[in-house]
Amino acid sequence: MDSFYPLPAWAVVAGLVVIAIGLTWAFRVFILRWILRLFQPKSLFLNRLITSLRGPLSLALVIIVLSIASNLAPISDREVAIIRHILLVGFILLAAWTIRVALDLWLRLHLRRFKLDTADNLLARKHVTQMRILLRVADTLIVVIALAAVLMTFEGVRQYGVSLLASAGAAGIVVGLALQPLLKNIFAGIQLAITQPIRIDDAVIVEGEWGNIEEISSTYVVVRIWDKRRLIVPLSYFIEKPFQNWTREESTLLGTVLIYLDYSTPVDELRTEVERIVRNSRHWDGDTIVVQVTDFREQVMEVRVLASARNAGIAFDLRCEIRENLVSWMQKTHPNALPQFRIRDLSPKGSDAPEKDERQVSATDQVTK
Repeated sequence: MDSFYPLPAWAVVAGLVVIAIGLTWAFRVFILRWILRLFQPKSLFLNRLITSLRGPLSLALVIIVLSIASNLAPISDREVAIIRHILLVGFILLAAWTIRVALDLWLRLHLRRFKLDTADNLLARKHVTQMRILLRVADTLIVVIALAAVLMTFEGVRQYGVSLLASAGAAGIVVGLALQPLLKNIFAGIQLAITQPIRIDDAVIVEGEWGNIEEISSTYVVVRIWDKRRLIVPLSYFIEKPFQNWTREESTLLGTVLIYLDYSTPVDELRTEVERIVRNSRHWDGDTIVVQVTDFREQVMEVRVLASARNAGIAFDLRCEIRENLVSWMQKTHPNALPQFRIRDLSPKGSDAPEKDERQVSATDQVTK
């Protein structure tokens, strides 16, 4: 040993470490650029894969060089064993890091074909939701498996874990109960990814609040309420409890407007005016216009207007526009179409009281009198 290493042992080890760092830097600066230039015109996937794996590849080079240096350095067998154990842990972490980066890159390339900012984005929402949920589940599994593999490299920890599982059943039950919410949400996430009762940007009603699905994590869902509040809901909620999804199969919705009018209102003229209002609206999608008398009540009749729109937000604006224009039209052309109270004098003929004709009094006049 001394004939090969005239310098002190610590100096040789330090020099080998410096050489390893230098080779890593050279790889990043020169070799990686050459590989990128080589694969750039051939494969977009390989190009982005190598760019994303810049960190893991550098770590891999450090592990390889340090492994070679540990055999050349003037150190004892015990020190060599410690270094190799550290390198083994580093290799396990490197494998987990590489798999995670590769999955993220594949997800980005896969989702490039789907755009959420289009009118008909059902297919895009389906794929985005499925891929994001599965990626978060994969993240959890990668971390758990990598941590378990690292712990298994330590003899004392491995034996302790085996004895704990074999003899301490009560502790295992406690741990199982503690992990129940986490496991419950993980399995709920897998079920959501497969069945997809909700997707990213779906219009839903949850706990009486209307909003859009903004984020689906591994444990919770963020619902963006219409007034910009955020409703945080556990992932398992959408498996165990009922909720409304307005865009489950398609984003097109029917907007409903209910009007209560006097029986003297001309329904044909009302229908013609509604069709004019809807056809001239920029919110209508050109599909459905329906005007129907849906109910008779003691004082009024119920008229329902249906008009279709591309999504829930536009349908809400269309409903408001129909109400505003109908009120303006009735005020100008049919002011008596508003609900009225009818009063008839039923005094017997020939009595001293003067005869009174049937009168119609609006609800406002009746309250005033």
